[in-house]
Amino acid sequence: MGSLGPAVSVSKTNDGVAAVGVQHQQQKSERGTLISCSFWMPLHYPRYKKEDYEAMPEWRVDCPLREYGLPVAGDVDDKRRFAMGAFLWPDQ
Repeated sequence: MGSLGPAVSVSKTNDGVAAVGVQHQQQKSERGTLISCSFWMPLHYPRYKKEDYEAMPEWRVDCPLREYGLPVAGDVDDKRRFAMGAFLWPDQ
């Protein structure tokens, strides 16, 4: 019997952050083998405003970027711009 879809799980990471995970199982079909993959996303979307990002110290800007697996490279201004682009809605 085939899978009805991806398996969804909720877990807590070592640093206490809850995350939602989607895992696809490996399946064989007449067209070949599907590769298994997984995707993890934190449950809580960052709720900061533009002013919050502009005033945050660098270590604090790094936190949501790391939680979402986004690159944490460049100086603090680069990181702030990247975080604001990734997490703020256009009207914010």
